[in-house]
Amino acid sequence: MRGVMAAGVALWLLAGCAVQRGSWVEVDERGRVSAMIDAWHGAAASGDFQGYFGRMTPDAVFLGTDATERWGRAEFEVFARPHFDGVEAWTYRPRDRRLMFSPDGRTGWFDELLDHDRYGELRGTGVVRRDGRGVWRIAHYSLTFTVPNEVAPRVVEVIRDR
Repeated sequence: MRGVMAAGVALWLLAGCAVQRGSWVEVDERGRVSAMIDAWHGAAASGDFQGYFGRMTPDAVFLGTDATERWGRAEFEVFARPHFDGVEAWTYRPRDRRLMFSPDGRTGWFDELLDHDRYGELRGTGVVRRDGRGVWRIAHYSLTFTVPNEVAPRVVEVIRDR
């Protein structure tokens, strides 16, 4: 009887997790996707060109912090290549990541806060897609500065006056 009750409680808890998180796939894939994103950031930090771009879809888009920085993957590779020489290209340390998934489990999106030695706190948002072999890759990423509301008018003024 105890075994039946324990199994019932376990199923109830699992169902609760699935309902709270959105889908069974999400429960299974959350760790894999997060590890892939961490490895992507790590590849940039160590200057690993293939490790970085190999985790992006062929049609990926990267949005940088400057309004002119909208890069398709091929353009971004050309721009970034000189920075990837086996040493740090750029180092952003992710924290506070939130992942969500589509009901079919093939697409996810996330936001994360990042720490950078020079720029301080930034925000990254992205879209991940799972290919036919089950490999997750970054399809879209946007890097932005976080601007506290109390200083936003001054920041807007600086940008407007350029």
